[in-house]
Amino acid sequence: MEIYKEFGFDAAHFLPQVPEGHKCRQMHGHTYHLRVYIKGMPEPATGWIMDFKILKDRVLPLIDQVDHRLLNEIPGLENPTAENITIWFWERLKSQLPGLSHIELKETPTTGVLYNGS
Repeated sequence: MEIYKEFGFDAAHFLPQVPEGHKCRQMHGHTYHLRVYIKGMPEPATGWIMDFKILKDRVLPLIDQVDHRLLNEIPGLENPTAENITIWFWERLKSQLPGLSHIELKETPTTGVLYNGS
C-alpha cells in the first residue's frame, strides 16, 4: 500500500548545456508539482502508514528552498533538468522518510519524471 502527498512550487531555470537556439537555453519558469509516495502497511495503533503532517513537515523545508527561485543558483542544481531536480529532492528526502517509495515531479501538465532511487 502507498500513500502520497502532492506539493507545488514555482521556479525559473535555464539549461545552458542544450544547443544554441534551443528554447530551454533561455531563462523560463514552470509551475512544478511534486508527489511523494510512502510505501508500507498501516500501523495497528493509528491505522496510518505515516501521518500526512509528518510527511508535509519533512518536505516543505525543501519546497521553501526552491519556490520562487532561480534553480541554477541552488547548490546541486546548477543543471536543473527535471531529472536532476527529482534526484535533488530524492537525495534530501530518502533519509527523512522511512518507506519512501518514489517521487514524481511534473514540470508541465504533460511531462514529468518518476524516480525510485535507482
